[in-house]
Amino acid sequence: VMSLALKNTINLKNVTQQELNTVKEIAGEHFTMSSKFQWYSQQVQDPQLKQMLTQSSTDAKTTATNLINSL
Repeated sequence: VMSLALKNTINLKNVTQQELNTVKEIAGEHFTMSSKFQWYSQQVQDPQLKQMLTQSSTDAKTTATNLINSL
């Protein structure tokens, strides 16, 4: 499974207030995705699907956290 998480913080020093608000919104959406993937992973029996959903949850949370930490 390929990880698509944002692995590090990013430099957001030269962005507009509107862009900062968009980053906050995207981070919030990633926290929601993380929760949903985690819930879905608890509903399935197939080990490969469970692992994929769990990894997706982790990746979404990592991305959200790194976006928030970039602000």
